[in-house]
Amino acid sequence: MRSPDIDKPATPNSETNQTKNGFLALVSKMVFEEKLPVRFMYKTVPEHLNDTGWRMFTGYETPEYLDDEVTNLIPVDLEKMVKIDPSLTDLVEYNAGTVWERTPESEGWERVYDFRIPAAQTEVSITNDVSRFDQEEK
Repeated sequence: MRSPDIDKPATPNSETNQTKNGFLALVSKMVFEEKLPVRFMYKTVPEHLNDTGWRMFTGYETPEYLDDEVTNLIPVDLEKMVKIDPSLTDLVEYNAGTVWERTPESEGWERVYDFRIPAAQTEVSITNDVSRFDQEEK
């Protein structure tokens, strides 16, 4: 099986006002508050210019904890995360759709293929009923 293409890092010429503060990952507060290592991470499609798409977790987050994303996930410069944990260096070069985990008893990171990356849900309704549009304007 062929390995995926690796993202190309930004060059100084491609830096903008938005990106000069760093390329960000959303990281569980447990990494900092509980001093736990990152043990699970995935890359989603970035939501804005300086978002890398990386989401990093300890593996101890409950569904309720993850539901409160605004409170419990913080934007952190990806470079800072790599300095904290050098084992992330090669992994953060992969494209969106990549998932990695490491268990406490394992020697290193393992690629995960059966995890479905969460995506924002958007309500969309499709219709050919022109009268529905007339009603919405009234």
